[in-house]
Amino acid sequence: MTAHLFLVPPGSLDAATSGTVVDVTGAEGHHAVSVLRLRLGESVFVGDGRGVRAAAEVVDVDRSRLTVRVSVVERENVPALRWVLVQALAKGDRDTSAVETATEFGVDEIVPWQADRSVSVWRADKVERGRQRWEDVAVAAAKQSRRFTVPTVSPMVRTRELAARVGGGGTAYLLHEEATEPLSRVALPTSGEVLLVVGPEGGIAPAELELLVACGATPVRLGAEVLRTSSAGPAAIAVLNAMTRWR
Repeated sequence: MTAHLFLVPPGSLDAATSGTVVDVTGAEGHHAVSVLRLRLGESVFVGDGRGVRAAAEVVDVDRSRLTVRVSVVERENVPALRWVLVQALAKGDRDTSAVETATEFGVDEIVPWQADRSVSVWRADKVERGRQRWEDVAVAAAKQSRRFTVPTVSPMVRTRELAARVGGGGTAYLLHEEATEPLSRVALPTSGEVLLVVGPEGGIAPAELELLVACGATPVRLGAEVLRTSSAGPAAIAVLNAMTRWR
């Protein structure tokens, strides 16, 4: 069985070396002790969610605290290209499904997008609650996949705000079923952020498409099939990974 990963506050592992003792507390400690019922001598991972992960052994267990001794510390090499998924809000769990799988595939940032055709609408008090829900999904997926980093879930944007980001530099690809250029054949930059824009169930509205293209986004397709909003983003990240990180 693969060892579980538990998150500790950023900075907790900055000076960690073999033999360092680390406490896992709060919700993470409670889950380890009361839910998973870990015992002395078991192997675990601890990570700060910001690029540092350590293999460790449980040396003490309290009611809601797990104490581990570090054996090996690993620090992630930061990729030259940064994947940013702009995911339109979708009904049901389709948008959170996209967040979960994209996290497992290595996305670096997720931006919720209130598109014109989004059936789901985050109004007033729902905006931060919705973003927090996505962040919780990303944290759980990062732990499950033993990632060194937890992707950032940024504040929700509307189309005008998204257009400003697209036009602010970097590279942006807009997944669209009528595009002729395959994502697998684009010439990626050597560094910087790459935005992948995914529309809602009803697709990207013509006015949105026109605005984003005018700001610098390039329409691309994945293949002959039309994917759901829940799978298009993760599939696109897999394509980019095959071109770069997974080679």
